Amino acid sequence: MAESGPGQIRLFNDFFGGEALATTLDAVNVGDFYVGGEGHEDADAGVATANLLSGAVAITSGNTDADTTFIGTGIAFDVALMAPIVLEARVQLPDLDTKEIFFGLTSILTQDEQLEDIVINASGTTLTIPAELAGFYLSDELTDDEDWHGIHNGGSATASTTTTSVDLNDDAVAGEWQVLRLEVAPNGTVRWYIDGVLLQTVVGAVSTTTNFAVCLAAAANTTQFAIVHCDYLLVEANRDWTV
Repeated sequence: MAESGPGQIRLFNDFFGGEALATTLDAVNVGDFYVGGEGHEDADAGVATANLLSGAVAITSGNTDADTTFIGTGIAFDVALMAPIVLEARVQLPDLDTKEIFFGLTSILTQDEQLEDIVINASGTTLTIPAELAGFYLSDELTDDEDWHGIHNGGSATASTTTTSVDLNDDAVAGEWQVLRLEVAPNGTVRWYIDGVLLQTVVGAVSTTTNFAVCLAAAANTTQFAIVHCDYLLVEANRDWTV
């Protein structure tokens, strides 16, 4: 439940500072979040200032198939105890080729995570989802390869293993900013918004007892770097006051 003062959790980064690509550490802190992923260990991958208006960073995967770089948090959010939980990011893709992007809550996230440990496009219209999650997903290997999909798994609702049932019908456009917003209610209902428009509501999309991390990830689908620009990242939730 929320209380005054420190009862409200608010994580935010406007990414005016950025990070350097030339690091091979497992993870580095960036404000209220941290950067990790198997791709982050490569000196030419990671997170760096993108030199875009309003300040932004480029999240760059490794250039090995499946390598991933993400900005995220620890596994520290419980829906029943801490919702409403709000996630929002302003993102831009420089191109729509050879990449997978995920933004949302996930029950699986370690410093060396690969995105395929969280969600896999098993075919052009089928997903395999090892993690419990809710979020936005884009992959050039899907049949609808430029569209955002509102995926979910682990709640009382049937998991979104068929992409046509969770296609948000809102294409990413290379070089154009979009605001992705996820709202999670205490009963596990999730709402997906793009640029302020509600595109999908799923009752019971996520478990109310599983602990989640926040993750914005870019993964390579070939030996080319996958890049997503991020202008800002915001997370809001209530503090768990359970004693």
